[in-house]
Amino acid sequence: EPPDTPNDFSCQTKDMKIVTCAWSKGGDTRKMSFFSLLLSPPTFSDRFSKKRIRCTVSCAEQCSCSWDIDQQHFCPLDTSKQRVCNITLTVENPLGKKTSMDVFVVAHRICPTAPLRLKKDSRDTEITLYWEYQETGIKFFCQIELHQPDGKVELHNISDTHFTYGSVTLRGLQPYSEYTARVRCGAAEHFWRWSEWSKARTIRTTDATPSGKLDIWRDITPILGGRNVTLFWKQEPSFRANGENISYEVTWEKEDGSKPKTTSFSSVYNSTRISIDNHSYRISIKAKNNVNYSLPSVLIIPRATGNSRNTVFCSFLGTEELKEEQVIGTDDGIFISWEPRCVYDSYVIDWCNFPMLQPCDLQWKRFGPNTSRALINSVAFVPGVRYNFCIYGSNANGTFLLEKKTGYLRELPPLLDPVVEKVGLTFNTVTLSWNSYHTNESQPGFVRGYHVYVSPIQENCSLRGSKKHVLPDASVLCKYTIENPEEKRYTVEHLLSNTKYKLVVKAYTGGGETPIVNFIYIDTPVNSNILYLLALLVIVPSLVAAICHWKMKWVKECCCPVIPSPNNSKVLSFKEFKVGSEKVLKISDCIPDMLAVDNKTEAQKL
Repeated sequence: EPPDTPNDFSCQTKDMKIVTCAWSKGGDTRKMSFFSLLLSPPTFSDRFSKKRIRCTVSCAEQCSCSWDIDQQHFCPLDTSKQRVCNITLTVENPLGKKTSMDVFVVAHRICPTAPLRLKKDSRDTEITLYWEYQETGIKFFCQIELHQPDGKVELHNISDTHFTYGSVTLRGLQPYSEYTARVRCGAAEHFWRWSEWSKARTIRTTDATPSGKLDIWRDITPILGGRNVTLFWKQEPSFRANGENISYEVTWEKEDGSKPKTTSFSSVYNSTRISIDNHSYRISIKAKNNVNYSLPSVLIIPRATGNSRNTVFCSFLGTEELKEEQVIGTDDGIFISWEPRCVYDSYVIDWCNFPMLQPCDLQWKRFGPNTSRALINSVAFVPGVRYNFCIYGSNANGTFLLEKKTGYLRELPPLLDPVVEKVGLTFNTVTLSWNSYHTNESQPGFVRGYHVYVSPIQENCSLRGSKKHVLPDASVLCKYTIENPEEKRYTVEHLLSNTKYKLVVKAYTGGGETPIVNFIYIDTPVNSNILYLLALLVIVPSLVAAICHWKMKWVKECCCPVIPSPNNSKVLSFKEFKVGSEKVLKISDCIPDMLAVDNKTEAQKL
């Protein structure tokens, strides 16, 4: 097949003497068997002639060919005294040939070699770089690439007036910091291409006075006749050591003008403890390197009052006991808010990363006067641990505790169930107590109340006043809720007498409660009222029957007397006058008190 047309054919020079033409090999190199460069006269010439350029073609990633302009007398001067070249590249094989052409002014195709022998001169905030050019007689435009300590890259461009060497001064740098720089250049007039980069050079700026201040905080513990003050310090984001051999100097003095006391620490320390009396003190701390001291950070410890006190980590000098307010955590941290006061120019929140340990790794964070809320987070925060936060207001007179907060990143269910005691049992009630159960910071969540679960052993529960709670095995318990965590006594009512029950008391937090596993068991006694009723229904009738049997004759005479026969009556003790078988009383034998005749017929008969 015929060869492919050469791609990306162009020519350039490094020094206005040697011209190098380069091109891509194109497709399959087996199609090409011969390269040649022909120099055609420029368009301004009246003669038409072509000269073959004598150069050796080399092909690696690209093919290239170089020649000396002066030796071969190519590229004649045009009317403006500039050399102009018209180069034709021919690629041919037995089946055909292809060509590419490049016409250019040599002075417009300068691509210099990389700058040589890069040197430096450094101070605390600036670096000066020096380099040399291999080419002479050309005015260069150069670019400096500067790698900052934080990894960012800056580019600086300069036009150099020198023809043999270049230099640049980079200012506004950080003291005692490491930078990496390299340089590349191109022709200042008729820029064509950048040179290759010079070798990179690493430079460190010199030491300077530490910039910024240290952030200082304290924890105060009252002792007999004074106070122990634990001082903490850390570098603010704006602080820079600006050198090595850093140390810290702590000074404290009474505000009455007494002689100050000073002590120093190496850079491995970030805290110390000092003892002071009950007077007001001014404490300052400075960082020091080989050059000088930083500006001091000042902390005022107000005069102690008679009721100054210290909590777990909230040291304060105040006049009223503050109540802790519960706060809620999120996955991002614990949200804290407070009431701003116009008398303070800043606020401080402190807390312990490990509240159960000593030392507890006290941390603090400062906020401006217009801030009244913050999201506190730390890599040390874990679910199930209660963190206590103190909010302070700060002004020229000192730092004062304003509010106290407590909360969890995330609440978990209680680890242990309350230990329950039976303090009262009747045939239909049971009273339970768990007074020894703690609701303090040892819990993995705020204890918000209790659930009491009850059920008979042999059946599901359906007591009045309760709610149903279904277990995973489908059994049903009666559930009672106590919403006051300090109420640790409860009476379950409406039980059945002479019945065995299982019970359990569970504490619950914002994280819920643990599964029900262990029960306690009780047996309700027999109802004594039923015994009394049985006694009335059985014993009393039996006693009455016995008495009746014992006094049968008397009872019979009282309750069932014998009806007397009229024949035995004294009324009939008169002379007998019988009408048939019955005795008849003659009127003549009796003197009546009164006589009444009911019927005239009867009277007439008589």
